[in-house]
Parts: sequence; structure tokens; C-alpha cells
Amino acid sequence: MKDAPLAGFTVGVTAARRHEELTALLERKGARVVYAPAIRLVPLADDAELLAATREILADPVDDVIVTTGIGFRAWLETADGWGLRDDLIKRLGDVRILARGPKAKGAVRAAGMAEAWSPESENCDEVLRHLLEEDLRGRRIAVQLYGDPTPHLIGTLRRAGADVVEVPVYQWARTDDPTPLRRLVGQAVAGTIDAITFTSAPAVSATLAVAADDNLEDPLLEALRTQVVAACVGSVTAAPLEERDVATVRPERARLGALVRTLAAELPVRRSSRVAVAGHAIELRGHAVLIDGQLKPIAPAPMAILRALARRPGHVVSRAELCTVLPSRTLPGGVSPGRPSPDEHAVEMAVARLRRGLGRGGLVETVVKRGYRLACDPVRGEPARFTGAPEAV
Repeated sequence: MKDAPLAGFTVGVTAARRHEELTALLERKGARVVYAPAIRLVPLADDAELLAATREILADPVDDVIVTTGIGFRAWLETADGWGLRDDLIKRLGDVRILARGPKAKGAVRAAGMAEAWSPESENCDEVLRHLLEEDLRGRRIAVQLYGDPTPHLIGTLRRAGADVVEVPVYQWARTDDPTPLRRLVGQAVAGTIDAITFTSAPAVSATLAVAADDNLEDPLLEALRTQVVAACVGSVTAAPLEERDVATVRPERARLGALVRTLAAELPVRRSSRVAVAGHAIELRGHAVLIDGQLKPIAPAPMAILRALARRPGHVVSRAELCTVLPSRTLPGGVSPGRPSPDEHAVEMAVARLRRGLGRGGLVETVVKRGYRLACDPVRGEPARFTGAPEAV
């Protein structure tokens, strides 16, 4: 599975931009992708404020410009081009000190033929702020390219330090028009039928939590992200809203989509797979599939739930009544149904039958008459029961 380390795993993609690229990278690693956009980029309905800020900068030069996003900086120049002001703006910005918030902002500045004076690798506005506050800002004019969310801390701190701040609004983030795919993704996360969710912006995290709150699932979603679903974030700024809620995240050293996918490909099999030796076969449980002696076999959600329950106690009998409690139900998006009665024992028998067909090998799941089922790994027979994997992963 070296060429497809994510085979057998389901990964949610919430990105508004470049989701096709992210999806292709994940699928190339073998993942099954669920696309559920959390936000959309909204150009300003009235660009009068942007035009006013641009003209103010041209008429009364600033000392510093903070470029917060690559897309925002490019949009600013493109909009200025429509007004016939692009060349004048580039010339003006070329004469001032540019601070770029991270690699993407830095790349946009360089693509426009300019050079940044300083840039943190973290894409964190607080680092930019700390860098500026090392100087005396009294009387300095600083232009801040906004990035969709309000930045009262950044703007307010600069003004309290004595700077004259020019705000440059370029675009806004808004929740997606149709929240149905995202609601379904939230439900899948809570139900444990998805293995990871990728986030490429902090607004996407906030929008996902807001949609969960609409269905009274914010707390269950956060608990799922703390235990059974890996939250993969492109950088520290994106991860911050989750980490503030005690959700551990996976993120690459560099804020790039390719690096995000490589990091997830390295981490997810460790965090969301479990192994057990059954009847002479090496079995690895992944999100929606099982590796049997290295061969991938997709398994439906109900049979997989049965297999996970059996794998928690290899070789031990698990009663039908207990197995009834692990079968998923499907009355809310993603199969979440708090309070719904458990399926009956006939549903368990059907799920076991489907599991045996899905595994494709006889003798792995044994029936113990009048008691229940177990995996065929009995130490008495010389078949040591071995199970590895974090408890929450199984």
C-alpha cells in the first residue's frame, strides 16, 4: 500500500478554493473523498470602500503595507486594473515596506514584481503584529489588506500604538449557499463513518462548527474530532479555532496543499487503523475497508461496525445484544440518530452475513451458538490474539 497510503479511508474536503486540486491529491493517495464546501468567497457588492482606500494610498503614501493573503492581494491589483490604477498602485507599493503574512502572500507579492521586506513562515497575523510593535509606530501610515474576516485585534493594536491605519477591504467569506453536503459531512463525522476532515482556512472551521450547531451537533462534532476523526489543517492559523477547543490537529510544517496531503498520508494510517491476527491472516481495519494480507476489501458501514466491535476483544464472544448497539442508524445527516432504538438481532445477523461475504474468506468470524460471535483467534488453539491500535480507532 506504499503508493496508496490512504486507501480504505474517507476524507472530507471543506475547501472553497482549489478543492479540485486537493481532491485529486487525496485520491492519488487512495482516499475516498467527500466534498462538502463550508464557505464561499464573496466579492464586495460595493467596491467603493476599496476604491477609496486605493485612492487614499495613491494620494497620501503609506510607510508599510501588510499583505495578509495571496488571493486578496491579487484581487486588489486586478480590481485596480479595471479602474486604470494598477500601474500607479504597483509603483506606489514598490516604494514602501511590504510585510507579507506567510508564503502565499509572499508569492503573490513577488508575482506582481515586488519584494517583501519581511514575512513569517507561520501565516500568523500575531507574528506580523509583534514584528511591527518592536518599532515606534507613532505617526506611521500602515495599509492592511483585509482577508474576509474582521481583524479588530490587529487594527486596534496598531492604532493604539500610534499608527494611522488604512483598511483595504477586498473580499468577504460567507457560508455556502447549500449547507446540505456540509451537514451530511458533520453527521458522518459524529457517526464515525469518516476518518478525517481537511480544513484550509479558519473561516471554514468556523462555518463547519456553525452548521453543526444548527443541528445541535457542535459538541458531538468536537468530541468526534478529539477522538475518532482526524482534523487536518493546512497551517496554524487554520488550526487555531479547533485547538482553542482542545482539538488536536495534524498540520504540515509548510502551509501547502501538497504538504498537507503528505502529512495526512503519513498520520492517518497510524491514527485510524488497527491490526489483528485472525486464523492465520493479518487483518488491518481502516475506515471503510479492510486489508487482509495486504489485499484491500471495501466493507459497508454496518458490517464494519460489527467487525470493529469484534476486534476490540479478539477471540472473545460478543453477544448479539451488544452488537445491536453498534449498528449505525440513519435518521439524521450522516447516520446520526440520538435516542433511536437499537436495531434488532436479525439486523445483526444480516450484518454478520454481509461481513463474511465482504471479507471473502471463511472461518474468520465464528458463530457461538446462543451466545454471539467472535473473531477466530483463540490462544488455546495456538493462534495468539494480537490487536494494535488506539481504542478510539476501533
